[in-house]
Amino acid sequence: MFRFAHITGWGMHVPEKVLTNADISKMVDTSDEWIRERTGIRERHIVSQEQTTATIGAEASLQALNAAGIGPRKVDLIVVATSSPEHLFPATASLIQDRIGAVNAGAFDLLAACTGFIYAMDVAVQSIRSGSIDTALVIGAETLSRLVNWKDRSTSILFGDGAGAFVIQASDQPGGVLSSVLRSDGSGADLLHIPAGGSSIPASSESVSNGQHYIQMNGREVFRFATRVMAQVTEDAVEKAGLKMADIDVIVPHQANYRIIEAAARQMKLPVDKFVVNVDRYGNTSAASIPIATCEAIETNRLDPGSKVVFVGFGAGLTWGAMVVDWSSPFQPAQRVRTIRYYRIRARLWSILRRLGRRIESLIWGGRYPGF
Repeated sequence: MFRFAHITGWGMHVPEKVLTNADISKMVDTSDEWIRERTGIRERHIVSQEQTTATIGAEASLQALNAAGIGPRKVDLIVVATSSPEHLFPATASLIQDRIGAVNAGAFDLLAACTGFIYAMDVAVQSIRSGSIDTALVIGAETLSRLVNWKDRSTSILFGDGAGAFVIQASDQPGGVLSSVLRSDGSGADLLHIPAGGSSIPASSESVSNGQHYIQMNGREVFRFATRVMAQVTEDAVEKAGLKMADIDVIVPHQANYRIIEAAARQMKLPVDKFVVNVDRYGNTSAASIPIATCEAIETNRLDPGSKVVFVGFGAGLTWGAMVVDWSSPFQPAQRVRTIRYYRIRARLWSILRRLGRRIESLIWGGRYPGF
């Protein structure tokens, strides 16, 4: 029996703090008019000192699970797409798994920059189709404000923070994710990157003083790349799904720049109003942009069960990809009996018990630590 993978829950979380173009104009030589004319961005959300990629990702996850009508213990796999993980390791996905109490889930991070959410979705879908899992939680979460040089006009105006999440469940009912197309071209790796912080250029006083831990971008070349690939990969994914462009009801693109979305619409000969656009209020939230835009499309009644939707993204790597979805509805709305606050409290208690259990276990079985 063929297993279908349906999106049955969705959630988003953005920080309360809003940074407007006027605010940025006090930090670099720019203006609200200059930014809006070139990017379409008016404002973006920025995390507080207490917030992290894991904390906002956990909030979006609980919203998605609540929408799906299932508890965290039902989740088999958590995949977090992020370019701003909390650490090189452990994975941010493991931190989120602990924060929400998904005690039966495997968890890992996936790095494909702004295309990451589509890549992560494909991994989860293939895991469901193979029969290895039944329920996945896919999260896009970013705190890019901490990787931006706020003195660099070319990048500081673009990026914002936020998180979005989908629940994906197995079903024998046709529909759900119909196709996906993933692409990469590493020859353009230097067009959008953070040079230092990995094994190639480890962190040092010199790398920090040279600003190599900030996002660096060749804006002109990235713009050309994005406008070239968005239309083609969308058409490829639609054809792979056995559909035609006329069958598509809504396109949810990566929210990098309104001018890029306009150019893609012209290439596809589609009206811009077929695209979900919220880049004006959030800026570029990288791997979080597609799920955040999808949540807002649902809130404004642009998506209904049976709608044919395309997710399309592009980003550093260079990477790009698209996915076609026959939109679903939650499988189990009647089971929404627990509050998000309940799951937060239970997850915290479970985490404390696990830590205590490891300490007791080490006293009984651990013996003397030998050292190395």
